[in-house]
Amino acid sequence: MSKLIECVPNFSEGRNQTTIDALVKEAGSVPGVSLLDYAPDANHNRSVFTLVGDPEHIVEAAFRLCKLARDLIDLNKHQGEHPRMGATDVIPFIPVKDTTIEECRAVSLKTAERIWRELGIPIFLYEESARTPARRNLADIRKGQFEGMPAKLLEPDWAPDFGERKIHPTAGITAAGARMPLIAFNVNLGTADISIAKAIAKTVRALNGGYKYCKALGIMLEDRKIVQVSMNMVNYEGTPLYRVFEAIRFEAARWGVPIIGSEVIGLTPARALIDCAEYYLKIENFDYRRQVLENYLMN
Repeated sequence: MSKLIECVPNFSEGRNQTTIDALVKEAGSVPGVSLLDYAPDANHNRSVFTLVGDPEHIVEAAFRLCKLARDLIDLNKHQGEHPRMGATDVIPFIPVKDTTIEECRAVSLKTAERIWRELGIPIFLYEESARTPARRNLADIRKGQFEGMPAKLLEPDWAPDFGERKIHPTAGITAAGARMPLIAFNVNLGTADISIAKAIAKTVRALNGGYKYCKALGIMLEDRKIVQVSMNMVNYEGTPLYRVFEAIRFEAARWGVPIIGSEVIGLTPARALIDCAEYYLKIENFDYRRQVLENYLMN
């Protein structure tokens, strides 16, 4: 394969292992596509899959997974900490090898049109595929979630990009689009007080004057009885992980709350973690292109 596109579909199921296994099996059944990773989360009740493939077959894989999710996931019965509006909540396409964001945009449009035409699931286009600036931000699109979406679709400015002004009765509505790589980065706090996580999330997220490339929510992890600052870092070079991590630690100290761990969901560019190592180890004159062994092995 020469041209490679990454696809990271998010499914609104992180607890039912039978459904997750079926999605994994389907993801591995498409020629020309490889399933690199999948990460189910019971608290969020959400699974994030990472696939790569050539432009033609990545469309087929995204379509098949969306079809299976439609058949297996009923949003009327879904509960979880993560905002959601569809059984397949979002399908981003990311340029990886010998591809451009414009090619990913074309792939997203092809996928969106097919999902509506064959599955009856309406589609919003977001990020680089958005047809208006108001639809670039996924959080704005998803506001209201599954339960509020029927009324939202009747508002003048919220007709789907593909489909009618009504959701699929069980699979809801899906967002599809092209974007650059992002990192799903979560920081866990040593408290069960959700108000602290929400306050810190408000401090660091771009929407409220925090870091430009940070989207953040305060989440409760019921199984661990702790809270989490759950983030999407949409440009890890513009806002490095260590910078927002240190801001969260500083803010948490105001309440006497420690950071007890962090996690990356799905795959991440190596450079983002190397930047953290360089910062915390205070490495001088480090050149990751020249001094990381694996860079030579992959060339």
